[in-house]
Amino acid sequence: MTEVFGATSTTDEVLAGVDLHGRRVLVTGTSAGLGVETARVLAAHGAHVVGAARDLAKAERATAGVREAARAKDGSFELIELDLASLASVRACADRLLADGRGFDLVIANAGVMAPPFGRTADGFETQFGTNHLGHFVLVNKIAGLIGEGGRLVNLSSAGHRFADVELDDPNFERTPYDPWVAYGRSKTANSLFAVAFDRRHRARGVRATAVHPGGIHTELGRHMTPEDMEALVASINVAHAAAGLPPFAFKTIPQGAATTVWAACVADAEAVGGRYCEDCHVAQVQDGEGIRGGVRPYALDAERAEALWRKSEELVGERF
Repeated sequence: MTEVFGATSTTDEVLAGVDLHGRRVLVTGTSAGLGVETARVLAAHGAHVVGAARDLAKAERATAGVREAARAKDGSFELIELDLASLASVRACADRLLADGRGFDLVIANAGVMAPPFGRTADGFETQFGTNHLGHFVLVNKIAGLIGEGGRLVNLSSAGHRFADVELDDPNFERTPYDPWVAYGRSKTANSLFAVAFDRRHRARGVRATAVHPGGIHTELGRHMTPEDMEALVASINVAHAAAGLPPFAFKTIPQGAATTVWAACVADAEAVGGRYCEDCHVAQVQDGEGIRGGVRPYALDAERAEALWRKSEELVGERF
């Protein structure tokens, strides 16, 4: 009987008994939090993991345990430089991976930023849209040919997608007053829509894509939030939960937060998760309604919206895929 996992399942529980020897994985954002845990558990099951990070010195320090786990189980771990807020860095990283030529079974687009003050990437894009979506859009598409049959792309989205749909007429807040949570919501909706469009393009060759919400976890992602900001956010989530008849919000541990990622990547049925949005180690139900709560809003899975975002993204980065 298939094991049933849920909100409190950990990475080790999800991958218990799973042999990943011979599998090669790319994980972005391996200098802290979920990225480090994701890399650790995959390497601990024998996978060859390539971790991408902007600050390699920080990543080296943060991933000592990943290397130890890899050695213990005949896996491997290496780092590659990647600054998602610079398309020059993204393209350089992709070029190195393409020149190396080794394929990937899994690509996990984990890195991201959340609710910073207004800023722009090196290429002039609003920070969250440019980093969370456009950086991954270029990286993943440039190395798509390295993802072999049976491979998967896992994009880390968020329940924060419920804050906002993508805004294709003003993606960089040039005419709209900046709101950090609206910008975060747009970028997380974009992560989900990118998975929808990528899945449609690659499923015929046996490559599937999915988006996941890891849950609320105390990580460096929240570096721009004050304690008062966090308290207000949790209070607003609990209002939405109460209206939907759900229990109060509870933070997850980092191993619980990364569990849905590795479940969707290694355990879940490809057909079940392809082009879908997952949370708490299951495929989420489509749920409209206000507030941050469980489920996925319809616009985050809309195929036409996904295609429009793809075209707009190509226009913005000046490259066709």
